[in-house]
Amino acid sequence: MRTVFGMALGAVLALLSIRIGAQPKIPLSAVDVRVADIQRVLKTARADAADDLPIRVANAGDYNVGVYVVNRPKIAEPPAIYHETRVTEVYYMLEGGGTLVTGGTVVGPVVREAPGTTILPMLNNMRGTAITGGVSRRLSKGDLVVIPGWVPHWWSETDGDMSYLVIRPDPDKILPIK
Repeated sequence: MRTVFGMALGAVLALLSIRIGAQPKIPLSAVDVRVADIQRVLKTARADAADDLPIRVANAGDYNVGVYVVNRPKIAEPPAIYHETRVTEVYYMLEGGGTLVTGGTVVGPVVREAPGTTILPMLNNMRGTAITGGVSRRLSKGDLVVIPGWVPHWWSETDGDMSYLVIRPDPDKILPIK
């Protein structure tokens, strides 16, 4: 029994030393994003078009994490979209709601940059008119959804103006530190 325990302890210590050795050489610190930061950025959004606006992008060691806010007025027609990157998107609904479709296939995908945005060109944005074969879900204030990289997503229906926080873990560090 002592030998099995010793081997297990040795394996744990070996894993810890690998993990410790993998830590970044630069010091890291926590990053705050306050509600005032979110509101300040939201005030810069256009009233007649969707905007995906950066709040902060932090160095988290082996990856970056972006914090963005999206303002999507009812009059802005949402495209079906997917990003040709490993960047995951976590949507947290701040205001409004609608039906989000994920997965499936984007109809008529073309590479297009969205005017007025700063993030989408970095994500190799593919846009289309709809999604076929996806999963629909209703989202409203307070709901959260995780959309892995490469997964198509589309607001097929919106109830009105919407705003949502987008957290983007970025393993390839394509989002610039801000």
